[in-house]
Amino acid sequence: MTPHEFISKWRASTLKERSAAQEHFIDLCRLLGKPPPAEADPTGDQYCFERGARTDTGDDGWADVWKRHHFASEYKGKRKDLDAAFEQLRQYALALENPPLLIISDMARFCAAVASAYG
Repeated sequence: MTPHEFISKWRASTLKERSAAQEHFIDLCRLLGKPPPAEADPTGDQYCFERGARTDTGDDGWADVWKRHHFASEYKGKRKDLDAAFEQLRQYALALENPPLLIISDMARFCAAVASAYG
């Protein structure tokens, strides 16, 4: 996938988060020349979509994408509150083995925080 194809596809998309997040991430992997989770780790032990995590307040939740010792990612729908998405993901960090990078996206914007920024 070329940068132009990626931008054109996702700029035109009106899909909701649940319908689009995994495909968006797979397209991003293709754009970067990296394998998506199921190709890189068929067991999902190290890299997967929908990694279960207990929040630091004791609630159960799910990180949209997780790669052990690398990152965790949370998607929201277009133009949604990325600060709230970051707070949600930050609460999963301990259960996700404190990945060094937290990434949030609304499929139009990406934001990331390194470990020193969130604790």
